[in-house]
Amino acid sequence: MPNPGSALVATDLDGTLLHTDGTVTAYTRSVLEALDAHGVPVVFVTGRPIRWMDSLWDAVGGHGLAICSNGGIVYDVARHEVRNALTIDPDVCVQVGRILRKAIPGTTFALEKTGGFAIEDTFRPRAGAPLDIHTGSLEEIVDGSVVKLLAHHHELAPEAFWHLVEENVGSLVTTTWSSVGALVEMSGAGVTKASTLARLASELGVAQADVIAFGDMPNDIDMLLWAGRDYAMTNAHPSVRRIASALAPPNDEDGVAVTLAGLFDLPV
Repeated sequence: MPNPGSALVATDLDGTLLHTDGTVTAYTRSVLEALDAHGVPVVFVTGRPIRWMDSLWDAVGGHGLAICSNGGIVYDVARHEVRNALTIDPDVCVQVGRILRKAIPGTTFALEKTGGFAIEDTFRPRAGAPLDIHTGSLEEIVDGSVVKLLAHHHELAPEAFWHLVEENVGSLVTTTWSSVGALVEMSGAGVTKASTLARLASELGVAQADVIAFGDMPNDIDMLLWAGRDYAMTNAHPSVRRIASALAPPNDEDGVAVTLAGLFDLPV
């Protein structure tokens, strides 16, 4: 059993901690509360931007920190403010756009920023996106607050598009994906869930060996490889299951909570 006094739990959200309908169940909440009572911080480590987190903050736990935008932001929940942001240089964003437009015609872009969301006119935002989105060409909407550059293609398959993007701009930015569609997520060079989690764990005085991580999609792979103890969800993408040390039950069966309750021998 991990030592509750030194452990940290890092968990992805969609497809991992959350059920498919996007909810945190009462059972999972009870496990998170029990861990908090034992002094074990649970950090959400997600590709989600801050604006998609409002309904989930009360499940974070007493430590009050979350990693959003694939490592681009560390958010202080108690203060409702960005604690740290690792932005992408605007010139790099523009350079990536020019390269990908030429190499992969039909690519369109959006920007996740510390203070909002902006898209090119041809980008198709997901349902529920804010109505006051800033639109324009990439060159017009970019600024110094970008934490994630999104590239979308209407025709290519997800993995094929990701490999093409990585091949063309992987030396300029960190590329990954976590969507069922052809949407590639780009962070600053070297910025991943793992790199930001490593810095946060160090700040909290938690050793790498004492970090327990859960994930389900390719953007979780670096985090799972880095953590001292790692679990892919049974429902995870095949590439994630291949690299994981162990499997947790599916997200719709409260797999993270069930695994943690067993690891820490929680009476829940």
